This record gives sequence, C-alpha cells and structure tokens, in this order.
Amino acid sequence: MKQQWRNRIVVLGALILALVLVVAGCSPPQQPAGQKPAESQGGQEQAADRPRTLRLAHVVNEKDGFHVAATKFKELVEQKTGGQVKIEIYPNATLGDERTLLEGMQMGTVDMGVITDGPIANFLPEIAAFELPFLFKSREEAYQVLDGSVGQEVLNNLSKVNLKGLAFAERGFRNLTNSKRPVNRPEDVKGLKIRVMENPVYIDTFKALGANAVPMAWTEALTALQQGTIDGQENPVNVIYAFKLYETQKHLALTRHTYAPATIMMSQQVWSSFPADVQQVLVAAAKEAAAYERRWNAEQEEGQLKELKDKGMQITEPDAAPFQAAVQSVYEKNQDKYGALVTKIQEALK
Repeated sequence: MKQQWRNRIVVLGALILALVLVVAGCSPPQQPAGQKPAESQGGQEQAADRPRTLRLAHVVNEKDGFHVAATKFKELVEQKTGGQVKIEIYPNATLGDERTLLEGMQMGTVDMGVITDGPIANFLPEIAAFELPFLFKSREEAYQVLDGSVGQEVLNNLSKVNLKGLAFAERGFRNLTNSKRPVNRPEDVKGLKIRVMENPVYIDTFKALGANAVPMAWTEALTALQQGTIDGQENPVNVIYAFKLYETQKHLALTRHTYAPATIMMSQQVWSSFPADVQQVLVAAAKEAAAYERRWNAEQEEGQLKELKDKGMQITEPDAAPFQAAVQSVYEKNQDKYGALVTKIQEALK
C-alpha cells in the first residue's frame, strides 16, 4: 500500500513539473531589470535609449554650399537633441547621384539629403515651376515665395511620393559657361551642346535658346566637360568655383536665367519613426541651416567671381531682356502643367 502511494506521488510530481515547463515555454522572454525593450526604427532594431544616427547625403564637394548647409544642420540637430540624434554626412555622391538618393529615400535605404530641386521634379513635377526662367528677379523674391505658404504647400506635397520636405535651401541663380565663345546675346547660345539637369523646364529653356540641351547627372557632366563631349553647362557661381570649372570652361556669362532652390529632405518612412518633439527639431534645424547657407552663398559670390577671373575665365554680363523674350515659349508650353502654381507665386509677390 505504501509503495502504491509513493508511485502516485512520483507520477503527480512529474505531471506538475511538466506543466510548469509548458507554461514557462509559452511565456514571452523577460527583459533584464532596468532594460527597455528594443523598438524598430527605419527597419532596424535599435534600443530606445541609444543615440540615433541618420545618414545625410549630397552630390557635391566640401567647398559647396550644400555641404555648408549639411554641416550646420548636423551641428544644430546634435545640439538640440543633446546628442540623441546624430548626423553623418556623405558628400561627393558617395551614396549615389541625386536620382539614386531620392529613390533611396523613398525606399527608406537613404535617410536624408540636400537635393537640387531639378531632379526632384521627376518625382513631384509641380516643383519644377519654381525654376521657370526669369521667374524671380532677386533672391529676396525667391525667399518670399519659398518660405511662405506657397513653398510650404509644395514641401507638404512631397509626402505624396513618400518624401518629407523640411526646408528650401539654395542652389542659386544659374549662369552659363562654355568652352567655345563669349555669350552676350541669345544668338550666341545657338548650337552649343549644353549639359542641363534632368528636368523638362531646363531642357525646354535651352532648346528655346537654340542650344543642344543634354540632360545628365552632375557626376557624369564633370567627366563630359573634361573629355570635351559637351561644350558647356549652367550652374550658380558657387558651383562653378567649387568644381574648378575654369579648368575646362573659358567663358562665363552671368545670365542668371533661373533661380534654383534646393531642398533639405528625408525619407517619409524615417521621418514617421520619430516622435513629434524630434520632428520639430528636424524642421527647425533645417530652416535655420537653409537660412545660414543662403547668407553664406551671398557673402561668397563676389570673392568667387574675382578668383574665377584671376584663373582666366572671361566673364560677361549680358542684358537679361533679350534672353527673357527668347524663352517665353517655355511658359506657353508649360501653362497646363504649372500655370496654377505660377499664378499663386505671382500673387504671393504682389
């Protein structure tokens, strides 16, 4: 009898032990004391209390205004977040050309960038309206529109294509360089093979001037200029200076035919992974960095022009009126695309 009771106790104990093991196996793993659970940010597991690092890319070198804006943005974000958000800058197209960066931001594989608005128009066509020829007479007019309700509306619309616009920085007023001849009137442009951005407004503008407009990425353009497969290009003074275009381009015409904005922007996916207070910091830092870069560009231009002249560039300053008349067809051709936004811009300037 005693042996039977012992056997029953052993069996009961085994059953209890088995039940405990089953329950333990079904329970979720416990976090060590004081440790917060990991959360997913931008597709990567990262502890919530660790600093977050964002990769910010652009395609120009460290002497360019884009790098100035990126460096100021980094400084401000790290300061305002107490180091909880850090920025790593990748210049010189290290992560790809501008179209590649935009596609990467859409997919969430690139965090941020300072991007010329020209290529952005391939994703959000309406942004090209800002770069219609001779739309803005001065930097101040451009800032008035871009920093106002019209500019904010366009920045907001970037979310439709899975991008987040933080602020409009600056590429600047664009000018024409070439290796063939001085440009003083529209007829002087005829027949020149000119690299333009991959944007229909730029293509239409230079076709209207009689040039052979060749759209290509900037990294490709530099090689084409060195090899002489194109005659010239158009860019602001700071780009012409930063990339030493005097080495391949003898003639610079200060046509100021287009004011080109740039955008400090990021992946919508990455943006959405941040809480509201950090999002506010990112926007505020972007606006402050953009304003800083604009001031820097204006301060640098006079000295840069002098150095370009000293390096042998022949600089002309053509009358804008004949050029403006020559490109009116660009407005007519694009009325259906950009007419409504152009009207808003004109209203904002009154």
